[in-house]
Amino acid sequence: MSDNHGNTPAAWTAVVVGLASFVVAGIGLMAFSWLTFWIGVALTPVALLVFVVMGKLGYHESH
Repeated sequence: MSDNHGNTPAAWTAVVVGLASFVVAGIGLMAFSWLTFWIGVALTPVALLVFVVMGKLGYHESH
């Protein structure tokens, strides 16, 4: 088990991207804009991709 409990730049960046994607999708639902909704849905896996890439770059380690 990691001693950083997810408090790393990679984890926080992934959370921010994931939260932004949910906000965009939510705005799309409220505005009845299906294009905006699906853009938000498409951004959700980007959060995982950002996390993996930043982790491989060494940003998922405590210093």
